[in-house]
Parts: sequence; structure tokens; C-alpha cells
Amino acid sequence: MAESDPPAKTRIRVVLAEDDVLLREGVASLLTRSGFDVLEQTGDATTLLELVRERTPDLVVVDIRMPPTHTTEGLDAAREIREEFPEVGILVLSAHADVEHAMELLASGRGIGYLLKSRITDVDDFIDTLQRIAAGASVVDPALVQELVSARRRNDPLAALSAREREVLALMAEGRSNAGIARRLWVTEGTVEKHVRSILTKLNLPETGDDHRRVLAVVTFLEAR
Repeated sequence: MAESDPPAKTRIRVVLAEDDVLLREGVASLLTRSGFDVLEQTGDATTLLELVRERTPDLVVVDIRMPPTHTTEGLDAAREIREEFPEVGILVLSAHADVEHAMELLASGRGIGYLLKSRITDVDDFIDTLQRIAAGASVVDPALVQELVSARRRNDPLAALSAREREVLALMAEGRSNAGIARRLWVTEGTVEKHVRSILTKLNLPETGDDHRRVLAVVTFLEAR
């Protein structure tokens, strides 16, 4: 017997904003097949705001650059959505890693994410990212984490971290739990816990089991100049 769709009440309700019609339709189709409820689609930021106010989704997926100027319309819309609807999860998609914009976005609270468009092709990871953001986690694209780490290597407390601790730090910044990190690195959860304690000690960050607070702590530290 074929599996039925999840009950409507359990499906994550999404509004999608992307001016590239082919990409937008592709993502919408992918989300629908993966059990999401795609409420609305649009190609501009103004309509996105109207749709969010009308439908109040669980999650918004928005391109950082939207018409008419293709600069920061999507990011500006994300900021406004966060102010009006702080409970709505937001994933901003970008063609390139933009540290300044990503840090500003991530500082706005929980249930927020910044992902490169190239990650969409890794379907399982992309769907997992959306589910985690909708559940309140913060997610940072690995490429952005590496850029932040590289930018702070000189005279940087991160230099005190071992290579393995850097790997764990990058996965922490993606919003992954200790169990998720253990699965990714093929080590035990206990080993990851030891690495996390060591990282937080070396970076002078308070130890906590909350994924979102861990992400914000790491991002805030990396952002400091």
C-alpha cells in the first residue's frame, strides 16, 4: 500500500519567494513531495509580505536578492517578517556567502537560517535544514562558517582549537545537536560532548544544551572584530 501524505495539521506550512521561476517551481515541487504544505509562491518581496500577513505560515523561504533592484529586497522582507511575526521561521537563500548580511540576520533570533542555493541539490540536507528552522533552530551554511573561521585566524582565539574541534565548531554553527555531529563525524556522542566542552572552555563561552543558543554564541564570537 502506498504511503499517504502526513495529516495536514502536521505539515509545515511554507510561503516561497524566488524570482527565478524555474528554481521556485522546482523548490515548491520538492517541498510538496517531501510533505510540506506550500501555501503560496511569489517572485517579489512586496507580495511576499502581503502573503505572510494573509496566511501566517510556519516557514518562509526567500531569495536574498529580489526585484526590482536585485540587491537586498529579500533580506529587507525577512527583517520585516521577523519584526511582525517573530514565530515564523525564515530561511534566506543566497548565491554567494555574504558575511555581513548573514550575521545581521542570524542575530535576529531563533528559527532563522542562511543557506547557499547550491545546497538545495543535496535534498536530504536541505529538507532537514527546513525542518530544523521550522522547529526553532538556527542554521548557517558551512561555507559561511569556513569564511568566518578563515577571516579570524590571525590573532584569533580559534587558533587554540584543534583541527577536530574546528570541525565540531563548524557543525555546531550549522545548528546540529551533539548526536547529529557524532553521526556526521562517525564518532561517539560522548566524544563530541568532550569536544564541545573543550571548545566552549577555550572560547570562553557558556556551556548549554540548547542548539539555538550554541549557534548564536558561536556566531557572535566569530563575528566579533
